[in-house]
Amino acid sequence: MTQGPLTPAAVRAHAAPAGHAPAAFGRRFFIALAIGLVWLAPAWWAPELIFAMLLWDIALIAAWAVDLRRIPKPFAIEAARVWSEPLTLGAAADVRVEFGNASNTMLRLFWIDDTPYELRREPPLGEVVVGAGGHGEARYEADPGQRGDLSLGLLHLSMQSLWGLAERRARADLRQTVRVLPDLRQARNQALYLIRSRQIAMEVRRRHRAGRSREFEALRDYRSGDERRDICWTATARRHALITKTYRMERNQPVWIVMDAGRLLRAQVWEPGRTYPRTKLDYAVDAALSLAQVAAQAGDRVGLIAYGRKVQQSVALGGGLPHVRQFVDALAQVRGEPTEGNHAAAVRTLMHAQTRRALVVWITDIAETATVPEVIEYAIRLQDRHVVVLLAIHQADLVALARTPPETVDRMFEHAAAIEIVERREALLRTLRERGAFALDTTPNQATVDLVNQYLEIKERSLL
Repeated sequence: MTQGPLTPAAVRAHAAPAGHAPAAFGRRFFIALAIGLVWLAPAWWAPELIFAMLLWDIALIAAWAVDLRRIPKPFAIEAARVWSEPLTLGAAADVRVEFGNASNTMLRLFWIDDTPYELRREPPLGEVVVGAGGHGEARYEADPGQRGDLSLGLLHLSMQSLWGLAERRARADLRQTVRVLPDLRQARNQALYLIRSRQIAMEVRRRHRAGRSREFEALRDYRSGDERRDICWTATARRHALITKTYRMERNQPVWIVMDAGRLLRAQVWEPGRTYPRTKLDYAVDAALSLAQVAAQAGDRVGLIAYGRKVQQSVALGGGLPHVRQFVDALAQVRGEPTEGNHAAAVRTLMHAQTRRALVVWITDIAETATVPEVIEYAIRLQDRHVVVLLAIHQADLVALARTPPETVDRMFEHAAAIEIVERREALLRTLRERGAFALDTTPNQATVDLVNQYLEIKERSLL
């Protein structure tokens, strides 16, 4: 099976002896040893029978030595860890562990793969029988709970013959670093929005208004409902039939995604059916990736600035599939920080990279302070030069608390505090809207839909 460009590379290695005690006793050895203890009962009346138990033990140790010699050296085993698909946050991925046996002895292999906690709650393990000169494989599922780079360690092996009396302990050096990407499925599902964007473009052609910029696309036969000013008279004269100009939404426009990775985006959100909690930053990354894919498919150029105290990731404006892959790789490495994001540093970076008018999408949250948060102040400054969309991701449980009537005195105080916070957020966002910016206050689950819809609306209205 051919691996995709985002799929981690397969790792192969020959096994080597493990530690200072590469040989050990198998489970069947201890079972046989316990069987030999039955001689203790008759030896109570006939002490000379104790020698029968000793003979049994000696024979068992000899059989163990013979079995150990039958087991080949660890180098005869080749192991591999093969990934079938890209690792994406919150999606289980199939991992295949392959074994090759170059010896002339059928072996039973017990294996444990050293995986980090962020990839699996418990290390995967299993048993596989590999024939002489043959191959075997086992599978397990990886369920990533964190984006970014994760390190996997050695593959630990216990080699036994079919006798099961002795075993050789080995390990294969399959150490590697894999990258967990954002949720690619959600971005793929945004193809529906591309269909809608085409429908919007058709509507723009039919009912464009004065003052809206339009980009010529093609000529077609006149249809009922087309405006007279869209008729191409030169083409009409050549073809002796009415020909209409068609237009599309403008392309090749700059779109910058500015992502806050500060403490406010580290808040955890539990979803039913998920093994790990997700953070608001994870939802922000999903929304950014979806927007980047939709914008790239629409012909616009997309850039990224992700920041905490410093700029973590920066991707210059670009388009096309290779650029989207670069975008995915950068978003995978965005990590939440325990301190407030340095909004000033992000704005300086943006202003240096983009001097002309652009669409700036700022994904963040609003701090609960007595004064106007810095992110609001800087968003207002950007609005003087750019089209600004500020997406604030709030906690759904806080809004639910503000809307639910309290039932106890303690809940009444929590209810009042929640109402105050919600009203203050709305007042701050209203200030942005009054200055001409687009301010969205949304839940983590709704962030992607709201952001893509807002982008398409801006494209439809030709506001950039």
